[in-house]
Amino acid sequence: MTETFALAAPIENDSIFLTDWTLCQVRLMDDSRYPWLLLLPRRPGLVEWTELDAADLATLALEIRRAGNALGAAAPFDKLNVAALGNIVRQMHVHVVGRSVGDPAWPGPVWGHGARLPYGTIERDHLVARLTPHL
Repeated sequence: MTETFALAAPIENDSIFLTDWTLCQVRLMDDSRYPWLLLLPRRPGLVEWTELDAADLATLALEIRRAGNALGAAAPFDKLNVAALGNIVRQMHVHVVGRSVGDPAWPGPVWGHGARLPYGTIERDHLVARLTPHL
């Protein structure tokens, strides 16, 4: 039996599907405190980015850049943070987060800083509408 790509439950519960790119599923983290995309390479059982072959690794780098550019076109921020942690959710995923001086976690990391503040429907829909042309 061939394993298929499936989302880890915490990622599925805390984010919103936007689109699929060549390698990654692109999701909006449902936390209105920060403009925040998640990229999930659609490779079954993937835990570490070092497990990607050279072609997928190159595609991931391009998709990270594309996500950063899309985020920057849709939401203002001062600094782009990119990270693949996986300490809580082992499934390989990349965080692409727009940070602004004075945001709730500035200048520290966003992970573990307070409780997630989900978007209201209107706010989320407006952000998705601004992101969509760049995705």
